[in-house]
Amino acid sequence: MNNPWLSIFIISLSITIHLSSSESLINTTCKAMSADSPNIKYGFCATSLQAAPASQCASTRGLATIAIRALRYNVTDTRCFIKQLLKSGGRWGPYAKQCLGDCLDLIKSISARHVHGSKTGGSDLYSDAIPTVKQAMKDFNARRFDDANIRISSVMDAATTCEDAFAEGGDGVVSPLTKMNEDAFRIGAMALSVVGMIRTGSG
Repeated sequence: MNNPWLSIFIISLSITIHLSSSESLINTTCKAMSADSPNIKYGFCATSLQAAPASQCASTRGLATIAIRALRYNVTDTRCFIKQLLKSGGRWGPYAKQCLGDCLDLIKSISARHVHGSKTGGSDLYSDAIPTVKQAMKDFNARRFDDANIRISSVMDAATTCEDAFAEGGDGVVSPLTKMNEDAFRIGAMALSVVGMIRTGSG
């Protein structure tokens, strides 16, 4: 006669082993990446990857997909946040507003350069940066790693340039985008690192 408790125990044990294996892969990958790059902190890496539902069954390639997707979410949130700040006005002075506008234009111009090509017809209208990261995902899936890295790097550069603009305004100017910019850079660094592991066969 079948023992239902034994069946439940076996299922629970299998799930536990599976989750432990997934967490072990994330831990191992994040330790390797943080040791290789000063831009990657182990805690941030592990927390970011474990937060994704798909990480429970992800391979190294799956972790790269999660990182690129997380970068897209960050860019989307940053763009929306900047628009909200510009729309609300609030306590932002002229220089801060200019920086916010420049950051928004910078995010938009990423897509124009890396997805749609050069600017044409003198138009100042660009699509947003989301297609850039989406294209990076397509490049990664097609094993066009150089192209994926260029697009990911462009988002990291934009985050750094955006934050630097506020810093150049002096002590009286505080960036409301610091965490988002830092997260974009860190997530981008994670994506570049894990893609590099896959490319060299070390992941």
